[in-house]
Amino acid sequence: MSVPLNSVVADVTARIAARSAGSRSDYLRRMAAAVTPRPMRAGLGCSNLAHGFAACAGPDRLAVKGVSAPGVAIVSAYNDMLSAHQPLHEFPGWIKEAARQAGGVAQFAGGVPAMCDGITQGRPGMELSLFSREVIAMATGVALSHDMFDATLLLGVCDKIVPGLLIGALAFGHLPAILVPAGPMASGLPNGEKARVRQAFAEGKATRDDLLAAESASYHSPGTCTFYGTANSNQLVVEVMGLHLPGASFVPPGTPLRRAVTEAAARRVVEITAQGSEYTPISQVVDERSVVNGVIALLATGGSTNHTLHLVAIAAAAGIHLTWDDFSDLSSVVPLLARVYPNGSADINHFVAAGGVQLLIGELLDAGLLHGDVSTVAGPGLDRYRQEPVLDGGVLRWRDGLRESADLDVLRPVSAPFAADGGLRMLAGNLGRAVIKVSAVAEAHRVVEAPARVFTTQEAVAEAFRAGELDRDVVIVLRQQGPRANGMPELHGLTPSLSAVMSRGHKVALVTDGRMSGASGKIPAAIHCTPEAAAGGPIALIRDGDLVRLDADAGRVDVLVAAEVLAARTPEDVVPAEWTGTGRELFTALRRAVGPADQGASVFAPFDLVPAL
Repeated sequence: MSVPLNSVVADVTARIAARSAGSRSDYLRRMAAAVTPRPMRAGLGCSNLAHGFAACAGPDRLAVKGVSAPGVAIVSAYNDMLSAHQPLHEFPGWIKEAARQAGGVAQFAGGVPAMCDGITQGRPGMELSLFSREVIAMATGVALSHDMFDATLLLGVCDKIVPGLLIGALAFGHLPAILVPAGPMASGLPNGEKARVRQAFAEGKATRDDLLAAESASYHSPGTCTFYGTANSNQLVVEVMGLHLPGASFVPPGTPLRRAVTEAAARRVVEITAQGSEYTPISQVVDERSVVNGVIALLATGGSTNHTLHLVAIAAAAGIHLTWDDFSDLSSVVPLLARVYPNGSADINHFVAAGGVQLLIGELLDAGLLHGDVSTVAGPGLDRYRQEPVLDGGVLRWRDGLRESADLDVLRPVSAPFAADGGLRMLAGNLGRAVIKVSAVAEAHRVVEAPARVFTTQEAVAEAFRAGELDRDVVIVLRQQGPRANGMPELHGLTPSLSAVMSRGHKVALVTDGRMSGASGKIPAAIHCTPEAAAGGPIALIRDGDLVRLDADAGRVDVLVAAEVLAARTPEDVVPAEWTGTGRELFTALRRAVGPADQGASVFAPFDLVPAL
């Protein structure tokens, strides 16, 4: 018996559809016009086609030349520097053979960049991180621009990579697309111990050798980092959106099951091309319902705040207008069901062992909190995603996942959640709008009123901490960190210092137009403040000593200064005239074109805002 859809979920979905009617209709019209019954390359001239198979050999050469087998593009974020993407090295060979067996032909169409926020954290390179999403989207577009392909497999895992791949693929929404992850590394040093060493180092109580030993015991092998940051949020969210094969998200790399699931994705994407009987383009999978499902999965697990940017941008690429108000209203009815670090001590492998994505989807479906009637790459309906892949005598099959949590400290049913509402909340006030992740913030710390200390660089905050200037009740205001100012770098390197201030019994909060990502932890942080300081936002008007009040319970962020006094002020700091070094000058055009955080911090103009040329 089907469960009625929660009324708030239904209402939010309906208003998104109504708001997006014109842009979504135009998008679908353009995608429908691009479909061809024969393989795309059949329309190429002889010279064009010859270039397309010149490097092929054997059966692949014959298949491409014969223009009868569906063509599959492999677009990959492989590199061997990053643990999350190093396992992708082996995937193209597996995919090509599996595609042949399914009657298709796969070619490596292009690579996209994959930078690591863990490496660039606190470095100038971090200022390119968010913009790399746009570069990845454009690189995906280049890979698919040859009219050679009837489907695509998107190989990527982390932060900006998965959203960029999706935005690029949605520009070719007439093609089916399946995301292919690499899986998490094995569990290492317990997260609580890692956090303890980081804080001790910030306080001068641990050496660099101590810190390096702890970090290398945490990040120790190929695979995705095991905390619940943006990388693992990516995987969970896109699986709930029906863009992975069921259970694909967290199968470890280097295992027979990882290979089997990857090969299954290659076979499946051939089956769902326009040349088959189950044509399922990505434009049909990513609709208003699946976008809402993605938001709900994020809220139910206390996932990365970066997705308040990425999901908005992904939706826009499909002609769908998602807003922060939609996040806020859904959060009011979606319970918090998971505790995964930094929202708890468990890592993503513990989450999988407790029941993982399959149990989460089952709980949310049975409570009427997910749209079950969606298109997915596995077929119609989300019920299929209650199942997990296993090898049975070397043969891949799917079986029902757990129906009850194996660890209630990590994953709970809707009937007994960790909290009645979602892990993300929206803030508004005379400082504009902002986002806060409350799933890791103790209730006693969710309301902070204290004098402001204003900074424009992370380094200045660190220096003030080391000098003892922050050893008091304080609201750190770190501005000029928005997308227009410097690319909106992540700031979670501040967490150990601010945690140390909190541990001394002081009230502390952060207000910033920058990001904190999936590593947002126990410090209450109003992030993504918009309008940003560089765009003349009110955060630029705060002065040292002003009382600032962050009230996560009431959804407010305000500077307690009379309106007429605030209106008479002008910004004291401006965006640096130079933005050079570490390649930043190459991204100046993106910095000039970028939109506000609540529109996804995207350089791609949404909907009817595209200017006439």
